[in-house]
Amino acid sequence: MQQDKFTVHRERAALVRLLLPSDKVDGLDPLEELAQLAHTAGAIVEDRILQNRPKPDPSFFVGRGKAEELADLVRVKDLDVIIFDHPLSPAQVRNVEKLVNAKVLDRTELILDIFATHAKTRQAKLQVELAQLEYTLPRLKHMWTHLERYAGGVGIGTRGPGEQQIEVDRRIARRRITDLKADLAQIEARKRREVDARADNFTVSLVGYTNAGKSTLMNTLTRAGVLVENRLFSTLDTKTHIWRLASGAKALLSDTVGFIRNLPHDLVASFHATLEEVTQADLLLHVVDSSSPEALTQIAAVEAVLKELGCDGRPVVMVLNKADAVDDPVEFQILRNKFPTAVAISALAGSGMAQLEARVESVMSARMAETTIDVPAADGRTQAYLAAHGHVLAREIAGENIRLRVRISARDLARLPKNGAGGAAGAGVKVRTRRVRKAD
Repeated sequence: MQQDKFTVHRERAALVRLLLPSDKVDGLDPLEELAQLAHTAGAIVEDRILQNRPKPDPSFFVGRGKAEELADLVRVKDLDVIIFDHPLSPAQVRNVEKLVNAKVLDRTELILDIFATHAKTRQAKLQVELAQLEYTLPRLKHMWTHLERYAGGVGIGTRGPGEQQIEVDRRIARRRITDLKADLAQIEARKRREVDARADNFTVSLVGYTNAGKSTLMNTLTRAGVLVENRLFSTLDTKTHIWRLASGAKALLSDTVGFIRNLPHDLVASFHATLEEVTQADLLLHVVDSSSPEALTQIAAVEAVLKELGCDGRPVVMVLNKADAVDDPVEFQILRNKFPTAVAISALAGSGMAQLEARVESVMSARMAETTIDVPAADGRTQAYLAAHGHVLAREIAGENIRLRVRISARDLARLPKNGAGGAAGAGVKVRTRRVRKAD
C-alpha cells in the first residue's frame, strides 16, 4: 500500500460559509474551493454548511442557532475542526471554539498552513513564518488559551512557527518579525540584483490562479522538469529557465506562486521577494484554467493581486489553458468573446504552443528595433554581442566592414558602445539606419 504523503493526522472537517446579499454563486458550490484547500492541507471534508444572512454575527460570525447546529455536528460526526471561508476575529474564533468544543480555523489561517507545509527553501520558510507571525501578533492579547491547541503541533493550522508561539510573548514575537524582515530584505536585494543582471534578456513571467497549469506550461515550453501536482500551491519558489522559441529568439521564462481569491495581504507582502520576477518582467502570461466554471472570478482575483503588486500596467497575454478539458462550450465561448486576444492552449497535450509563441514574438518584436549596423571585420566581439543579444537577419561585406541587419532591443542597442570598453571592440561601429518593427 502506498504510504500517505501527509505528515499529519487526517483531520475530519466541516466547512462553513456565510452567503451575504452581495454574493453571487450562480448555481456553483460556494464551498468547492475551500474544500480543495482543506484537502490540500490534509483534511477529510465531512460536511459543508451554508447560511444566508444580511451581515455576519459579531459574536459567532454565523448566527448563534447555526453555531449550536455546528456543535451538534461535531458531536455526531466526531469532527476535529471547523473551517470558515472567511477571516474571523479572535473573539469569534474563541466563541465558536468554546461552543462547539473543536478547533476553529478561518480561511487565512488555512492558506497560511498550506504555505507552511509546502515551504521547502529557506526563503519560502522565512516568508511563511513572517506572514504567520504578522497574522497572529494582533491576536495574541486575547488568544493565549486559543493558542493552547498548538501544544502538540499536530493538525491543520499548527505547522510552521505556530507551535513555538506558546513560549513567546508579544515582545519576542515583534523581535522575531524584525529579524525576519531584515533577512528577507537581504534576500529581496539579492533577488533584485539577479533580476537586474538579466536585464539584457527578454523576460516572461507566468502568473495565474493556483492550479491553473503554470508549471505544466513551463515544462512544455522549456523542458524544465518543474514539479507538477494537482494540488493548490504546489509551487512557492520562483523558477526561471531559458525558453528557446522556434524562430531562434530566446526569453527567460519564470514560474511563480499561484494566486487565489482573498489571498492574505500579509502573505502577498511577505512573498514580495519571490514576486520580484513578476514586477520586473517584460511580459506576463496570465494562465487561466478555462475548464473551471469559476474562470472569470479567478481572472478577477489574479488581476487584483497584480494591481496590489503594481503590475497592472505591464503587457499581458492571456492564456486559456486546459481548453481540451472544457465541459461547457458555451462558457468557453463567453471567455473567448470577453478576451478576444487570448490564446487557447492545452499545456498538458502541447496544443496551441505555436500560436502562443507567435503572440510572444509579436510582443518581443514590438520592443525591438530593426537596424543596419556597419562593424569592422576585425571586431569579433561586437559581432558576437549582436548575435547574442539580437537576431541577425542579414550579413554582407561592405568594404572593410561587415554590414549586419539586426533586430535588437533599444536597450541592448544603447549598450553597444559599452561592449567595447577596455579594448578595440565597438570602435568604428556605425548605426546606418534604424526603424521600429511594428507588432503583427
